Amino acid sequence: MEARVEELADNRVRLTVDVPGAHVQHAVEHAASDLAGSVKIPGFRQGKVPMPVLLARVGKDRLHSEAVESHIGGWFMSAAARSRIRPVEQPQYEYQLPESADDDWRFTATVSVQPKPEPADWTQLEVPAPDPDVPEDLVEHELEVLRSSVAELAPVEDRPAVAGDTVVLDLVVEGQEPQRDYVVDLGTGRLVPELEQALVGMRPGETREVRFERAEESTGTVELTLNELKERVLPPLDDEFARAASEFDTLDELRSEIESRLREQLEEEIEGAVRAAAVDRLVEASGVEAGGPLVDARARTLLNNLARSLAARGLSLETYVAVSGTSAEQLSAQIRGEAAQSVARELVLDAVAEQVGIEVPDGEVEALVREEAQAAGDDPDALIESLKAHGTFEDLREDIRLRAALDRVAAEVKRIPVELAEARDSIWTPEKEKREASTKLWTPGTKEIA
Repeated sequence: MEARVEELADNRVRLTVDVPGAHVQHAVEHAASDLAGSVKIPGFRQGKVPMPVLLARVGKDRLHSEAVESHIGGWFMSAAARSRIRPVEQPQYEYQLPESADDDWRFTATVSVQPKPEPADWTQLEVPAPDPDVPEDLVEHELEVLRSSVAELAPVEDRPAVAGDTVVLDLVVEGQEPQRDYVVDLGTGRLVPELEQALVGMRPGETREVRFERAEESTGTVELTLNELKERVLPPLDDEFARAASEFDTLDELRSEIESRLREQLEEEIEGAVRAAAVDRLVEASGVEAGGPLVDARARTLLNNLARSLAARGLSLETYVAVSGTSAEQLSAQIRGEAAQSVARELVLDAVAEQVGIEVPDGEVEALVREEAQAAGDDPDALIESLKAHGTFEDLREDIRLRAALDRVAAEVKRIPVELAEARDSIWTPEKEKREASTKLWTPGTKEIA
């Protein structure tokens, strides 16, 4: 889709969007399918009404109206993303219904947008950067993890459960669907403390009812049934273990490899943390605050990702809320805060990219797509065409552009020792007192922080 932006007063814009006929045709077919499933016409089963008969019953205007109303929001958000505008409210649309489902179509949308921020001078920002020293106890921990991974799980029948055991249990939360055969290692913190404490001392076949405090100052009930109890039998930490668990002949060689790998991982984690801290410092220094439909959409995405992650572990979102010690309102607020920060980062990085003139040519995007396609065994040319046809080629271009802006910021901030950063954070300033006081301010309609 092609889009043109006209800037208006008071941080408002008018977006004129040209929708290709193929997109219009798709929307009409989708609307026809929905109407065919809901309209009752004698002699035809619902969902099996031919298009001419459907048009004769509901009329072309209603069909086209349904098509536009169900798709115009997606068309607008796609055009807004490509035009690099960030709406903070729902747009006001102006259009005439399409005359034909085969022709190109145009609409306008007037909307308030997030003001483009003026990025602070990031070269003057200080970001703590730890040294990548690998503690000895971390190496020992990795060895223990490796031992655990090759350990045998042996059934336990002559004692109750203790920390470190692997248990298979049923979780029955009042008002929720039961979670059957849920596997968890005791002592890893995957369950709220009340459930961990209740499981310690239980034997296979035993059932206990546990009451726990919810975040909203109410109590919940969970019925635990311990189905199976297993313990890990660890091998001795010697050269034979090194040969069995790795490609190394001695324990010393294995230990050295673990230390080297941990140092590389630590360097990557430190760099990732510095990059995140750099852009967050820039967001704060630039006074960027995000809101509106983009934050709403990002929050929905984060919530859906969380639900899928929990489902992969055998938990529903409702059960997670019930046993995690948080409330649905607190979880929603946390996710929305993360979404707002994510959008704020994009806003300030977009401003950086514009300020320093970062542009991403087609060839750079295509090179990345080809690399990923070849790694996955896909046809690079076909994937590039598919991305362009569905509009995601431009989304990928923007991702690369913002990543390049972050590269620039992270490379040019002042990296200082963690100790120095902590010392400076401990120094009192009026600005810090003002910020601390503002976070504790109570206003009507809000709940006190527990």
